[in-house]
Amino acid sequence: MELRDFGKRSGFRIPRVNLGPMRLPADFDEAAALIRKAIDAGMVYIDASRGYEDCELKLARALKDGYREKVILSTKWSPWGMPIEKSDDTSADCVRRRMDEQMKRLDVDYLDFYQIWSINSREQFNQVTRRGGMLDGIRKAMDEGIVGHAGFTTHDEPESLVSYLPEADWCEIILFTYNILQTRYAPAIAAAHRLGIGTLVMNPVGGGRLAEPSPVLARLAEEIGAASVPDLAIRYLMSNPNVDTILSGVGKASDIRDSIASAEAGPFSGDQLRRIHEYMAEVSEGASRLCTGCEYCLPCPAGIAIPEIMACVMDDRYWGFTASARERYRRQATGADACTECGACEEKCTQKLAIREDMAYARQRFGA
Repeated sequence: MELRDFGKRSGFRIPRVNLGPMRLPADFDEAAALIRKAIDAGMVYIDASRGYEDCELKLARALKDGYREKVILSTKWSPWGMPIEKSDDTSADCVRRRMDEQMKRLDVDYLDFYQIWSINSREQFNQVTRRGGMLDGIRKAMDEGIVGHAGFTTHDEPESLVSYLPEADWCEIILFTYNILQTRYAPAIAAAHRLGIGTLVMNPVGGGRLAEPSPVLARLAEEIGAASVPDLAIRYLMSNPNVDTILSGVGKASDIRDSIASAEAGPFSGDQLRRIHEYMAEVSEGASRLCTGCEYCLPCPAGIAIPEIMACVMDDRYWGFTASARERYRRQATGADACTECGACEEKCTQKLAIREDMAYARQRFGA
């Protein structure tokens, strides 16, 4: 695969698609073989985490026999992301303990990157960057040659994130959620890119959601000449010049093959991107008339989680994600059949939505 600069701060050059090991096979030998297959195919940046079940242990097996030297290895932790002990905090000493444990789990003696996991507010940013905080612990490890580079991941509101990015002169890479259905981080990704920070994208196919059959998105993929909806999703990200690389969740060999094929097919043309945006806007306009998740409609006298069921209706009606919508609906403790049509929710709804009609839709569509 073609290499590009991983921002201007890190000094690395990386391929456009790399390895997200969150969805590896359960069997350790199978997982290790798949990881090596991905590395041999060029997916050399690996984004691990203490919180991804046993992925660090599986990586330890895969990175033997010279494979450690072939990769750019990153892992991450934070006390709110995955507390190990009740006493865990944002101190330098605590992150060093967790880092040492992770290196043992990975069976390595250095990490190319260590990321602070999920900085989700200005308050958390201040906590980890204060004197004696996590950043100081990471810097000490860098001085000792245990860690090469630092970064963080985020689910903060984009506007909040952009406000403190200029203060993060220590940050070399950031991992964002961004895909064709969830584009609100585009301004934050652009701001990070301008600052020379390497930009990674997780969930390029929506955590597998975009691999689900969707007639709505299949029509768009066919119209613009994409091989499939996942191909559409990956190439859409490749078309954003502010995105350095994406992380592909790998569970089988075809995930490697298909992701690399999409990356090598290259970005869409300007005309193709315009059509994608037009099409997505048309569908989103209809979807926007549904629930925003504000929860002003709650509590429901019948105990219905109205926003959750409304989200199932939106995914089915507008995007065609029928299977996952039905599955999520069936996990609800109280279904739409409990609706008494009292109308209390509609009186409180800030969007003036016809909630009772959508409850009826859910009963008819998902109730059986």
